[in-house]
Amino acid sequence: MAAAPGTSTLRHGVSLWCPQSPALRRVNLLPCSHLSTSSFRRSFSVAASASSSFANENREFVIVGGGNAAGYAARTFVEHGMADGRLCIVSKEAVAPYERPALTKGYLFPPEKKPARLPGFHTCVGSGGERQTPEWYKEHGIEVIYADPVTDLDIQSHSLRTSSGKNLKYGSLIIATGCTSVRFPAGIGGSLLGVHYIRDVADADSLVSSLERAQKVAVIGGGYIGMEVAAACAGWKLDTTVIFPENHIMPRLFTSSIAEKYEDLYKENSVKFLKGAFIDKLEAGSDGRVAAVRLKNGSVVEADTVIVGIGAKAAVSPFEAVGMNDSVGGIQVDGQFRTRVPGIFAIGDVAAFPLKMYDRVARVEHVDHARRSAKHCVEALLSIHTNPYDYLPYFYSRVFEYEGSSRKVWWQFFGDNVGDVIEVGNFDPKLAAFWVDSGDRLKGVFLESGTPEEFGLLPKLARLQPIVDKAKLRSASSVESALELAGSSIQAEASA
Repeated sequence: MAAAPGTSTLRHGVSLWCPQSPALRRVNLLPCSHLSTSSFRRSFSVAASASSSFANENREFVIVGGGNAAGYAARTFVEHGMADGRLCIVSKEAVAPYERPALTKGYLFPPEKKPARLPGFHTCVGSGGERQTPEWYKEHGIEVIYADPVTDLDIQSHSLRTSSGKNLKYGSLIIATGCTSVRFPAGIGGSLLGVHYIRDVADADSLVSSLERAQKVAVIGGGYIGMEVAAACAGWKLDTTVIFPENHIMPRLFTSSIAEKYEDLYKENSVKFLKGAFIDKLEAGSDGRVAAVRLKNGSVVEADTVIVGIGAKAAVSPFEAVGMNDSVGGIQVDGQFRTRVPGIFAIGDVAAFPLKMYDRVARVEHVDHARRSAKHCVEALLSIHTNPYDYLPYFYSRVFEYEGSSRKVWWQFFGDNVGDVIEVGNFDPKLAAFWVDSGDRLKGVFLESGTPEEFGLLPKLARLQPIVDKAKLRSASSVESALELAGSSIQAEASA
């Protein structure tokens, strides 16, 4: 990415883990001193720019995207009384914004296990807010344009064009387009019937239809998507094989010993693993539907349904002109989510933002960041605050939560997975891991099956990064005692 005038050029570094994709990269922060607040504040009069040539009635604020970030941004506008008659959302989806994590969890449960369905998980139920159904948007005077993705941006005229040919006007624009799945090329079978990718409700509906008649399922990828989908397939009691090139599942976070414990649980649920395996092509049967996965070593895995979870990429088209960060593959923003173009912001998965506490630029594909970045951006846009975004990386997964499951899984991770790893517990059901740097500072912490109080301690530990006694952590007799020891380190440091 070309540096803006008066700034330093970003330098590449090694990658930090991110679920399913190498989206978090270690690079120096892009200085944002040249992005003054005054350069981004400008008035916008709806009346002055009103024109019959534009299809949207609400033009002061326009959000492009229909996922978590868009829904939470809308809620923030409503909370500050700035939505009614002012806000328009343009989405490629035919439904109102919703909590996407449900798509690879509860949505894929078999019918007898009470699967999640809309409107049950519209935003913002994931954080305890109102259910933002289509009626909610109408009640709050928010214009929503469904199933009509934006295809063109005209920065000079402050306008957008959609696939149906609509011309839309904006005063301030928030890009919340999220990610798209990395797909196999059609030439190796990536578009065959029975091959699925999951990013939206339509994708999940299509997969459920396949699972209803499936017998043998191949899940390609051992990251977030792969593990959550495989757990759901176990609920259907399907012959399921997970195929991935690494030595163990979730390699960007799990150590080999942590992964082994989860893999054993999956095996107990009849899920098989093919590790160190590389895909050659997906083969079709006589009916044109996928029938097998052929590996580079020549072996074949029979499958009438294939789910591909090999990563995601930021959905930046048609917004490249506002300024890209090629290192992390997103739209470059500052600590207020402002792009280099006045009046245009980017939030959620698509934003390459300064990860303040680790002094690098990152792009985070996670619902927690989508929620928090949306709120922070809107409040900055409305001049509610001027403080920069200070995000603490957080990831979690919940699987095997359907009725009849012998063991539910719920883990959380906060912080940075760098340094020595100290593991405590035997997954019975608890398991904890602490990442400690060379200066004995706690950098990241992982916990499986904790209590609400224990999970509540994790972000405090990861943000405060207390000095801990490695020897005592290693000798801790239980997860509870290890967490107590880590927690006491915070108090000791505060009183020192």
